[in-house]
Amino acid sequence: KEKKKSQLVGVVGLEIHAQINSNTKLFSGSPVRFSAPPNSLVSFFDASLPGTLPMLNRRCVEAAVMTGLALNCTINKKSYFDRKHYFYADLPAGYQITQQRRPIAVDGVLTYSYFGGKNRSQMSRKSVQIKQIQLEQDSGKSLHDDDRSQTLIDLNRAGVGLMELVMEPDMKSGEEAAAAVRELQLILQALGTCQGNMSEGQLRVDANVSVHRPGEPLGIRTEVKNINSIRYLARAIDYEIQRQIDAVQSGRAVQNETRAYDSKSGETVPMREKEGLQDYRFMPEPNLPALIVYEDNASLPTGIDPSQAVVVQKIKDRLPELPGVKRDRLVQTYGILPEHSFTLVNEDGLMEYFETLMKTTQREPRKVIGWVTNELLGHLKQQDMSVSQSPISPAHLAELLKLQETGRISSSAAKQVFQEMWRSGGKTAWQIVQEQELGLVHDSAQLHSICQKVVDSHPDEVSALKSKVWEFIVFAKINSYLNITGRWYL
Repeated sequence: KEKKKSQLVGVVGLEIHAQINSNTKLFSGSPVRFSAPPNSLVSFFDASLPGTLPMLNRRCVEAAVMTGLALNCTINKKSYFDRKHYFYADLPAGYQITQQRRPIAVDGVLTYSYFGGKNRSQMSRKSVQIKQIQLEQDSGKSLHDDDRSQTLIDLNRAGVGLMELVMEPDMKSGEEAAAAVRELQLILQALGTCQGNMSEGQLRVDANVSVHRPGEPLGIRTEVKNINSIRYLARAIDYEIQRQIDAVQSGRAVQNETRAYDSKSGETVPMREKEGLQDYRFMPEPNLPALIVYEDNASLPTGIDPSQAVVVQKIKDRLPELPGVKRDRLVQTYGILPEHSFTLVNEDGLMEYFETLMKTTQREPRKVIGWVTNELLGHLKQQDMSVSQSPISPAHLAELLKLQETGRISSSAAKQVFQEMWRSGGKTAWQIVQEQELGLVHDSAQLHSICQKVVDSHPDEVSALKSKVWEFIVFAKINSYLNITGRWYL
């Protein structure tokens, strides 16, 4: 039984909806803004009033192309929009405009790393295949009023542009899936194509989970819907894998169903069964022509305004340094540990702070990194502050490190000065050292003067100390005599 249990492994695939960072919606000019008053950002098209037509947002197309390029996808120069029909109160048209036949990007790969082992000190680098990235519009939001037993509809979110990223089932655990999503989140934020704030629904994850024995067909999968944090994602997947392993080992069938994650109990709970493949009655979107993007300016047809076209090469030229490249560069340039590079890149603004600090200090990077990741980041986390809100600038921290490096203050005094710099919010390290007399003294005459002042200001203590010293000297002399004469009695 134990042998069978060890042979069963989890299989995880993800579907991720990333809200495109755009001022307006995918097919209308309605603004996009979180927590606006209900139904205050709804155009006639968003509400599906008769006679309204979609107008494609070029910014959303460029964001999808840039994301595809960053994830090593093939960009389809011609893609199509389709109608996906289903009926729900927050979908006023009765269909969603998406890309089912031919999406804008396909066949990509996301490389991610995570730390495992007993002390989470062993780094593993893996990759997951990305089947496709498709553009689609979001639905509205249902607000359930339990007190009045009614459901209200807010259409502010209806029509907001989404990128749906479909990942192949290449992962085996919640830890791997969480690391992949975190890496994707960092990439999207670096690109500026999605803000990636999961608490605001800007990044929503559905996990397809099954178990099987290696070499055998994949098992029946369940879908865990709308997981809204990376920590919960790992817990939900690991719970679901273990639940399915227990079911298979006890002879029970795993149901093909949709489940939700209850963060309070730490369990997945059934939402609805999937008795068969739902018929969405896909059809080509009749009001939108094929979406055409161009490789470079040379491929633009005559008469096409380059400023109005989506040109892949222009977008490729604007790609920023991606998180994985940043981490590798930090390790190679500064000789820091890989885990430190993860901390610097994962915390918004921390890498820039560190590199600015390194330009103004002569200290070894491995000595500087501890101050940034332990002292600075520790204080920021404790007070729930961002790096940009730090009261200690890189220049001021560099001054503190220089004082310690040149021997003007001790390491313990340096931490004391750091605390005071954090509280004062403006004083320099040297000001604090002078005010609190924390500097180290190297001049022998000055040290003698300080000691003499201490002795002169404490006559009683000095007298008591003298008597104790005298007793010690007498006792030591007597013992020395006894040792020499061989007499061991007193």
